[in-house]
Amino acid sequence: MEPTPNLPVADIVQLRDGTHIYADQLPQAFQQQGQPPVVHIHEAPPDRTTQRIALGTGIGAGTVAAGVYFGPLLVGVLTSMAISLAVVALVAVATAWGLVTVVRTVAQDGDQAAKNLRKARRRRGR
Repeated sequence: MEPTPNLPVADIVQLRDGTHIYADQLPQAFQQQGQPPVVHIHEAPPDRTTQRIALGTGIGAGTVAAGVYFGPLLVGVLTSMAISLAVVALVAVATAWGLVTVVRTVAQDGDQAAKNLRKARRRRGR
């Protein structure tokens, strides 16, 4: 028995209209060029625009990866800090309100006591 020869595997591509065709039989308009397709910045998704600009300026993929990792981390940290500060502000407002209420109550009681004292002195002086 003779082994069957290994034939190269042909790539099958699906066209826009849904039909399938062998990649080597594609019309000239569909054949891929040697250059990657150009994606303009305004066409990129919002989360990728910064990375595309960064890579376009040549700062390197490490910086972009750090931005991708630390960006959401920074947002989380700032949100946590904002929530903590909001809680502290709420406690400060509640404490100030309670303190003002106590001071007003004590001052009113003091005024009432002074009025009672004046009335008592007037009665004795008669």
